[in-house]
Amino acid sequence: MRSHSRATDMGWHRRWSTVALINAMLAVGCATLYAQDAPSEVPTAEQKAQQQAFVEKLRALDWIKGPATVTAEGNAKLAIPEQYLYLDARNTSKFLELQQNLGNGREVLVAPRNLQWQAYLQFSDEGYVKDDEKIDATALLKTLKENTENANAERKRRGWGALHMVDWATPPAYNTTTKRLEWATILESKDGRAVNFSTKILGRRGYTSVIMVTDPANLGDAERSLDTVLTGYAFNPGETYADWRSGDKVATYGLAALIVGGVAAVAAKKGLFSVLGGFLAVAWKFIVAAAVAAMAWLRRLFTKKEA
Repeated sequence: MRSHSRATDMGWHRRWSTVALINAMLAVGCATLYAQDAPSEVPTAEQKAQQQAFVEKLRALDWIKGPATVTAEGNAKLAIPEQYLYLDARNTSKFLELQQNLGNGREVLVAPRNLQWQAYLQFSDEGYVKDDEKIDATALLKTLKENTENANAERKRRGWGALHMVDWATPPAYNTTTKRLEWATILESKDGRAVNFSTKILGRRGYTSVIMVTDPANLGDAERSLDTVLTGYAFNPGETYADWRSGDKVATYGLAALIVGGVAAVAAKKGLFSVLGGFLAVAWKFIVAAAVAAMAWLRRLFTKKEA
């Protein structure tokens, strides 16, 4: 794996090709396109303009292509493998907006070049999280369902559709060797279902949250692909979970609270439910599939231009 510094940005800030953009859009769709009543229908002039505007906004982002190594928040490094892409926090915020997802300005994006899944990473310096707590998956699911409904108020304010928690796709499990807490939830909107696969990587001074969103049918492949990426994520020497020393900051909650919102969950226990609702509005991610006819039209248009 090659390591790249900021001084050599020109070597790895290569733009994603138009053909790759179209393939990615075919794979995941976008929330800004409108579905057609039948595959044979021709998009209207307004729809064509919206589709082209979406492509141009994607092309304008500063995509970093692997192989590359980037400095990660929280005293860590992330190696981006070949055939994968990365967006810094500023560009990730723009990408989230295109997908009608909320962001907090600190998340970064990692994804395969076809965007079949997307993972968002963020470090929280809330202290050392003790990992000796038992997890009640049934009780946690009930809490997540209730709080997700509360979070829909923010989505409604923005004119976006509501999201609903359906069930676990993968119940919570903690790996004592890798210090990773993982689970997956099924979300539903009027446009269909998606899976949010969540990982918490515990470190000395906090934890890194990873939220990967994909289609439910693709979960197995996406998990394995994400695991390949996360093998390239590591806290710097002295910052790992095993490096904790007496006197370091310790989080005020354990593993269960990490699943339902961390510090936001603690605030909810004190009656500040709006804090948790806002957290979940940002945390959940969704990819909305667009019309096959519209995507096919767009692919033909740009294929002709490339030729």
